[in-house]
Amino acid sequence: MSQRTPMVDRPSPLAPTGASPGLTIPTTRVISLLCAILLCLWLGPTLTAAIVDDVRTTLARGDFASADRQIAAFRKAHGATAELAEAISWEARTALTAKNYPKAQAYADQTRELSLQLLKRRKLDADKWLPIALGASIEVEAKIMAARGETSNAVAFLQREFQTYRTTSIAERISKNINLLSLEGKPAPAIDATQWIGAKPSALASLKGKPVLLFFWAHWCPDCKEEAPLLANIMRKYTPRGLIVMAPTRYYGYVEEGRDAPPTVERKYIEQVRARYYSQLASVPIPLSGVNFTTWGCSSTPTLALVDKQGIVRWYHPGAATEAELIRAIDKVI
Repeated sequence: MSQRTPMVDRPSPLAPTGASPGLTIPTTRVISLLCAILLCLWLGPTLTAAIVDDVRTTLARGDFASADRQIAAFRKAHGATAELAEAISWEARTALTAKNYPKAQAYADQTRELSLQLLKRRKLDADKWLPIALGASIEVEAKIMAARGETSNAVAFLQREFQTYRTTSIAERISKNINLLSLEGKPAPAIDATQWIGAKPSALASLKGKPVLLFFWAHWCPDCKEEAPLLANIMRKYTPRGLIVMAPTRYYGYVEEGRDAPPTVERKYIEQVRARYYSQLASVPIPLSGVNFTTWGCSSTPTLALVDKQGIVRWYHPGAATEAELIRAIDKVI
């Protein structure tokens, strides 16, 4: 960052006769100008990002027409932006939830077209909105195919997209959607355990003969913390009957308050979070690898998966689960 030359409080040749030798007219103008610039820098992203919240609020009422007008007005004022792409992606997701597949397809196409246009002059992860937008358009496209009975086509489409974006932040999201459509009933992917916290994890292949519950979590995740007591109850009930629990996590590059941190620092922070919020799971091994999160599609945290005694995935559940859901799934394989 360049160094600014300090202001010197001295009379300006433009100051009127008798002007105070303290703050001169030019100095006050400079201060006002700087304040205006800082205000614009501070409010600018907030004002543009507000389109996402505004559209989501409107869509919560089912009012697509008003959402379209909001998006058109924003585009006219700000042009094609990543925030705009994300706002349109929420129209696609809302239409999909309503099972209005033609409308969902149209919005997903708009989102994808705008996202690809933006990708011509920036990288996908250059800002926080573009990956959400493009990832949502891919997800909606695949879910529309699946809803129409074209599951194999949906999986093939997602696999192509995964290869295109495998080194980006949306790889986990694409993998999650592949797994939602195809993982259950398939052999469990291996768990990378080259690094770990707590007890050394066993390879999944070596655990055949016992069911394994996988709990993918993140140190920043409040839903994961709320899941811990449920898992402790599950362990008390099912560990005597052979259930193995493993809790993979990964590095995110930051610690509390979003402060950047190298792996050595973040590892210590993960251990602190574990001791504070997961003490009831102290015996559970924790593989530490981003590879697991990509392979298992853990863009949602927590993500839970259940592997039966033969090493086959029988349950795959992105997001928090209730204790009743866990019991139903485990009772089928125990």
